[in-house]
Amino acid sequence: MNKLVALFAFLVLSSCAAQSPKLSSTDTAKPKLVVGIVVDQMRYEYLYRFQKQYGEGGFKRLMAEGFNCKNNNYHYASTVTGPGHAHVYTGSVPAVSGIVGNDWFDKASGKDMYVAADSTASTVGEGSERAGRMSPNNLKVTTMTDQLRISSQFKSKVVGVAIKDRGAILPAGHTGDAYWYDSSTGNWITSTHYGNTLPTWVQAFNDKNVAEEYATKTWETLYPIETYTDSEEDKQPYENRLNGQEEAIFPHTFTVGSIASTPWGNTMTLDIALEALRNESLGQDEITDFLAISFSSPDYAGHAFGPQSKEVQDMYIRLDLEMERLLNTLDAEVGKGAYTLFLSADHAVAEIPAFLKKHDVPAGLFLGGEVKKETNALISKAYGEGEWILSLKNYEFYLNRALMAEKNISVDQIKNLIAPVLSLQDGIYSVINLESFGNDNIPPFYKEKIQNIYNPKRSGEIMVLVEPAWFHGYGTRGTTHGSMWAYDTHVPLLFFGNGIKHGETTDPTYISDIAPTVSQLLNIQEPNGSVGTPLKAVLK
Repeated sequence: MNKLVALFAFLVLSSCAAQSPKLSSTDTAKPKLVVGIVVDQMRYEYLYRFQKQYGEGGFKRLMAEGFNCKNNNYHYASTVTGPGHAHVYTGSVPAVSGIVGNDWFDKASGKDMYVAADSTASTVGEGSERAGRMSPNNLKVTTMTDQLRISSQFKSKVVGVAIKDRGAILPAGHTGDAYWYDSSTGNWITSTHYGNTLPTWVQAFNDKNVAEEYATKTWETLYPIETYTDSEEDKQPYENRLNGQEEAIFPHTFTVGSIASTPWGNTMTLDIALEALRNESLGQDEITDFLAISFSSPDYAGHAFGPQSKEVQDMYIRLDLEMERLLNTLDAEVGKGAYTLFLSADHAVAEIPAFLKKHDVPAGLFLGGEVKKETNALISKAYGEGEWILSLKNYEFYLNRALMAEKNISVDQIKNLIAPVLSLQDGIYSVINLESFGNDNIPPFYKEKIQNIYNPKRSGEIMVLVEPAWFHGYGTRGTTHGSMWAYDTHVPLLFFGNGIKHGETTDPTYISDIAPTVSQLLNIQEPNGSVGTPLKAVLK
């Protein structure tokens, strides 16, 4: 009887096995390589606005074969490069990670602090002394690249590359390797945080003098300029000039020092990223590696020329070709289905105020230095002369706490004094106490974004919120970013490759969701400061 039961069970299991489809290795195996792409200053709309001049193998391929999160936004109010790169890779918020801006006022030392600055590090490679004094030490949490290294007992390789130091350093985390561009020498460098010698392949790349070669070129539009109908006329008085040119119009000439403002900055970045891919043998075994690429050049051009410019349109048409080159290389050298890629941005960008005014749209410049001076005078008149405001960074007043203690004055007293005056000025939406703003008149959606940026050690005490289309300006030309409004927070999010579904969603997603989603895909611990949610719609 027992033999008959066993035989029946064997036949049933065999039948089930025969009817079950076999899974390919790419359906079950983790990716051999993850490629993370951050485009510096990319609006979501650029995926569509310039699409008719894109090829089939770049952005269009990512959208057609991957997963497009169309309603993807930042979940905090300080939309600038350092925090953007940090929180794509940590899934955290400035309140936890400590990365509250590209710069902040260090309350302990009384000096300004740069996001990647490290006085204990020094340059490795042929670069300036200042350019190499960098590391991820100001980042107080782990990244998904750190977690990948930890999960593999540090067998996984992680490499971050970008023209901007912070664009390479923060994605590579505390435990990876990072390389960035020194515009003063035209070389790619690293710092002693990562080692005492430059890898031979990086030195060999520098020896090719790639930057000097590209700097011999002239930047003209890839296609006839009259076909660039998705941007305004080339000659505009509110665009910044490149490399000392008399006018901000095509064609542009440039130098090794200004190559970052041109499409060849993207080309050079991808060149060295592919050198890393080959020389570090990324994705060539069963242990997952990670290549983090940040394309910094769109930000330089975007600041100078603005989102309606011919230069930005040409920048993205050419970046699309670089994306195609990257995907074709990954297909050939890692294998289709053997890698996973995501693409997002560290922030988007505002329109140039003069452009909006030309079309009767309200806009303007917030002159931070003047506001700081006026505010200090207002406080001095009420509570006695003194340097009440030590610094103004990221629209935040850093108050003189020692003087406040001496005079027995609270943050709320100062906020209540200055808010009624400042809030009447053009361009100022509200003035809030960052330490305690529960009673301030802020819509709930924006209140959470502001709460997410407040770090007691690194944030100011009082924040000035600017109105939409206003920003802290340094002149009448060009534009910037850094607000809580949608034109700064709405950025692309594309997933592609191994373990990723085909499709799209208009449901809300956030930058904080990227790191936990990739962590789920890799079956690793999410970063230790992560606040995001894995996107189940994205994963197979």
